[in-house]
Amino acid sequence: MVVYRPETLDDALGFLAEAPATVLAGGTDVFPALGDRPAPERVLDVTAISGLKGISRDGDHWRIGAGVTWAELIRADLPKMFDGLKTAGRQVGSVQIQNTATIAGNICNASPAADGVPVLLTLDATVELATATERRTVALADFVTGVRRTDRRPGEVVTAVLVPGVAGDVRSGFEKLGSRSYLVISIVSLAGLVRFEDGKVAEARMAAGAASPVPMRLSTLERDLIGLGPDEMAGAVRQDHFAALTPIDDVRSGADYRRGACHTLAIRLLDACGTARGRP
Repeated sequence: MVVYRPETLDDALGFLAEAPATVLAGGTDVFPALGDRPAPERVLDVTAISGLKGISRDGDHWRIGAGVTWAELIRADLPKMFDGLKTAGRQVGSVQIQNTATIAGNICNASPAADGVPVLLTLDATVELATATERRTVALADFVTGVRRTDRRPGEVVTAVLVPGVAGDVRSGFEKLGSRSYLVISIVSLAGLVRFEDGKVAEARMAAGAASPVPMRLSTLERDLIGLGPDEMAGAVRQDHFAALTPIDDVRSGADYRRGACHTLAIRLLDACGTARGRP
């Protein structure tokens, strides 16, 4: 087994260009997924690359480095549009996991129940990737292609998650249903971001997790929220807003229960957003 821990992105990309390798950041998903299988022959440990760290404002968007952990994001001084992402981060495993696991790793693991992905969908996030010869960005909605599948190509490393800024009266949230509050995989989750102008909904973004092969936006619900006042949003939620979801039956829950739970979580989230005081 070869483990390479470079300090620069160029060295990391050069290592990947030589032969395939498992990219390791926090490792909180990689190692449990191995089960009884042997460890990979080549591992690229990106935790020492300074260029993948930090959260910064870059023009009209925010840049979250691929090495940023959930704990770092939770502690960061960020605008209210990130409240939902911070709430999700506080429910990712234990504090020890939050200190190690990265936001980019949560995306690359591509679990249908990933807590970060629905929130990042409501933030219109894009994923920045690099190889030794090329840089590209891809919308998060296109990056996660299926259960444990992404659009990351051979030789690529995720370098950052990019989030466009949202100005004005913005409120965001995250609701998660599990067998307990923490240290549990989501039965279903619901993320939302609402922007108000003159006391009415000017823009709404809603996304569900653990209710389809990939977390997905709820476009019908988003459309029906436009023009409503803060105290009208929760009452506008209908069961048919979740008809596009394709939840499964498994040991944690049934499909019908999951769809109904999405309805309940949406009401709860929008009620909280409606009563919250808005700020940039």
